[in-house]
Amino acid sequence: MQWLQKIADEVVRRQPEGEILIESGGSPSGTYHFGHLRELVICDGILLCLQKMGRKAKHIYYVDDLDGFRKIPPNVPTEYEKYLGRPLCDIPAPDGSDRSYADFFIQGLMDACELLGIEVEFVRSHQKYREGFFTEAIEKALDNASKIKNILETVSGHKVDNSWSPIQINEGGYLKKRQFVSIDKSAKTLTYRDAAGQEQTIAYAKGDVKLDWRVDWPARWWLLNVGVEPAGRDHSTKGGSFDTGLAIIKDVFGEQGPLPVPYDFINLAGDNKKMSASAGTGLDAAASAKVLPPEVLRYFILSAPPTKRLYFDPVDGMIRLVDEYAQRFSEEGDDKLVEFSRRGTEPMVTRIPFSHLVASYQAALRDVDKTIEVIKRTETKYPVDQNRQILENELKYIDAWLENWAPEDVKFELAKELPKGLSEEQTKFLSDLADKIDGAPEGADGEWFHKTIYDLPSELEPNQKFKTLYRTLIGQDRGPRAGWFLSILPREWLLKRLRLEG
Repeated sequence: MQWLQKIADEVVRRQPEGEILIESGGSPSGTYHFGHLRELVICDGILLCLQKMGRKAKHIYYVDDLDGFRKIPPNVPTEYEKYLGRPLCDIPAPDGSDRSYADFFIQGLMDACELLGIEVEFVRSHQKYREGFFTEAIEKALDNASKIKNILETVSGHKVDNSWSPIQINEGGYLKKRQFVSIDKSAKTLTYRDAAGQEQTIAYAKGDVKLDWRVDWPARWWLLNVGVEPAGRDHSTKGGSFDTGLAIIKDVFGEQGPLPVPYDFINLAGDNKKMSASAGTGLDAAASAKVLPPEVLRYFILSAPPTKRLYFDPVDGMIRLVDEYAQRFSEEGDDKLVEFSRRGTEPMVTRIPFSHLVASYQAALRDVDKTIEVIKRTETKYPVDQNRQILENELKYIDAWLENWAPEDVKFELAKELPKGLSEEQTKFLSDLADKIDGAPEGADGEWFHKTIYDLPSELEPNQKFKTLYRTLIGQDRGPRAGWFLSILPREWLLKRLRLEG
């Protein structure tokens, strides 16, 4: 967590007095994915760190909903092609509701933030423009258009078209790049040339004129007095949009701009491409926050410095991640990482191994009360009664994991019917095993069951023994660790099943 303290210290040094504004933001162009959460969790970590230092701070998420619609995501009807170029706030939601396209998609991120306990205020771009908040910034940008053009060319190293201007015009409901001609500040209107080269006049104080995104960003830094903002590596490269933004806010608006916090992406394990909202790739942010316990998701992001690429595996990686967090949480001592991961919320994770809970929950037919009885019987050193609510909380996430991310070879349920077509050798093996288990010592654990299966005389090979067991108990050829699995099953049911009595 040294990286987080270092950021907070630098922010305080740059802004020794007053409220510190932390900004995150993005365009609601499609479904928000797991990767988007990194920026928000980093901002929330900075907020917590500043508050612990006694500073007043606030985190806002700036929703760029006045951006033009550029690409149709896979989960949006193709007929939305007619809306390409329209502001996202002025497009109908794809679910047919009264909401806008922007509000429809931003809701998923808002839901994720609520689930994760992220303290953030959502600010809509279209509201700011239409209430005149950007009026002075538009005037300054137009007054300094040649200076901004020069900054874009020298900092980014890319040539800008001679007809470029720092604004976009709303023509007939669609955002267009148009050449600026003149401005009348008293009337709050400007003149531009349309596609046919004809001069047109438009009011710029009510949202019909929008700053180009590379100018909009530093303009709002200036207007809002943003103190610190994380930015993805695509914006943070040398000569990128953050660099041009810092140059513009310094030379045009006369301020230093926010402290940049570059961060790398979160990729799915084995995938070298970042998740994309417009392409519809990656794990849904809101859905992820319902599957991963909030403290574990926050821990995953906060445990590594922002510049490190993160890879998330929703199957094996999640099992390791939950167990790693549970182990760290159970250790005594002052741990800021655990504190910031928990964020004062109710615990959602026990110290019981994730795989053990998964198998116990399924063996109990996903019944919470029966699962807790299994845990009492098998995890005798864990104080189940004192932590019952935490265990119930974690089982909700395990249920969601089984429904959404768990591979088929992990999921199972106890077979309702007896197996068919067993050989005489298989039937004898099951019957002999039942007799051995019937005489098991009190407190027999998974190791005892495992050894009993292996040592039991039988004409079946070891792999045939296990296959026979799995077919009999769960109707599959494979399953959880057999010895441990048998140890958690209700003894009466197990004996009856092994004797093929029901």
